[in-house]
Parts: sequence; C-alpha cells; structure tokens
Amino acid sequence: MNWILTIIIVVLMGFVVVSLVRGIIAFLQTTKIDLENQDNAEHISRMHAQQNKMMFNRVKYQALAIVVVVVLLAVNG
Repeated sequence: MNWILTIIIVVLMGFVVVSLVRGIIAFLQTTKIDLENQDNAEHISRMHAQQNKMMFNRVKYQALAIVVVVVLLAVNG
C-alpha cells in the first residue's frame, strides 16, 4: 500500500511541475506589446484562459498530493 501511494505522490508531483511549466509558458507568450495592442484581443484572452487553466490544474494536483500524503500518514499511523 505504501508503494502505491508513494508512486501516486510522485506522479502527482510530475503533474504539478508540468502544469506549472505550461502556465509559465502561456504567461511568457503574452508580451507587453500584445497587452498594449487591442488587435490581438482574442490571442490575449486565449493566453489568459490557458494561464488560469494551468494554475487551477496545479492547485488541484497539489491538493490531491496532500490528500495522498494524509492517507499515507494515516495508514502508517
């Protein structure tokens, strides 16, 4: 049981890192020129949506990892 939960924690940590990196990439794709230029409103809103989605995923995977850690600690009591 401990090995399974440990593997799940490692996988969730990987998901957190991937979500964080994808969120940062979406953030970096939105430049100052894009923000000042209103012609790219669709691109900007798409990048903001991508940033929000990735940050929400990061928080979700972190919460799941915490739950798994709590279960692991409860099992080993």
